[in-house]
Amino acid sequence: MHTLRTATRRLLAGSGALLLSTALATTGTPTPATAATGADTVGYVRLAHLSPDTPAVDVYLTAPGATKPQVFEGVGYGVVSDYLELAPGRYAVAMREAGAPASDPPVLTTEVAVTSGDAYTVAGVGRHADLGLRVLNDDLSAPTQGRAKVRVVQASVRTPVLDVAAANGPMIANDVQFASTTEYEQVEPGSWRLRLAGADGPSTDAEVRLTGGAVYSLLVLDAKQGGLTAELRRDAEGGAVVPAGGVDTGAGGTTATGFGAYPLVAGALAALAGAVALLLWRRRRRTTW
Repeated sequence: MHTLRTATRRLLAGSGALLLSTALATTGTPTPATAATGADTVGYVRLAHLSPDTPAVDVYLTAPGATKPQVFEGVGYGVVSDYLELAPGRYAVAMREAGAPASDPPVLTTEVAVTSGDAYTVAGVGRHADLGLRVLNDDLSAPTQGRAKVRVVQASVRTPVLDVAAANGPMIANDVQFASTTEYEQVEPGSWRLRLAGADGPSTDAEVRLTGGAVYSLLVLDAKQGGLTAELRRDAEGGAVVPAGGVDTGAGGTTATGFGAYPLVAGALAALAGAVALLLWRRRRRTTW
């Protein structure tokens, strides 16, 4: 019996170590970004695929002086990552066709100069024939008290020039060209019914709820089954980055694939590791062994 219990302890300990190491491996090897401490010593970068007719890509993010990049595999149209905390410096971003060897020349490359406290979106935009990487400056500062702040990211080629207006409310943006992003507008918080339409192409309505003090990006995408779809992302609240990059409404394929899968897997593994550690602690507390 003693041998069986000892073996069980060893099995539990081994399982706990395996889960913990797997969780750490899933979240990535520490880089200058993860080593930074304090909100005032980091910047924020997220990555996006916003080209409707471009197949899935693998995205490579290389920190200054790093020998190996972080790799996000199989990122499809409409996928936007959560913000990554990165130490200040110049980071290289490269995109390759999904599954292509890392030794292949990248389809696109760019650099993003990260400054402490600032936020950026690095997005693949435009039609496939004219695909480019664009660095957007994200103003995540809090809006005026009692207001919300929203901008439009136009990634629909079906309606290449778009107006976004609230029913019985203000115009959010007008004549927004495909592959462009508007300036932020401050609006009254609350529930809104938005009308997305243009002179050419399909239109759609989107039900959104804006919270006072929050900053949003409204992504307009080509829907998989035709037409348009809109997705409202809460990027910041009270002047602070939203840790999980919440999606407040709409659809667009961002919940289960690409970037979004990484923190979900890591979180689940970390939770399992915690449960194993708790079980080990309880067993050690038993004096009948």
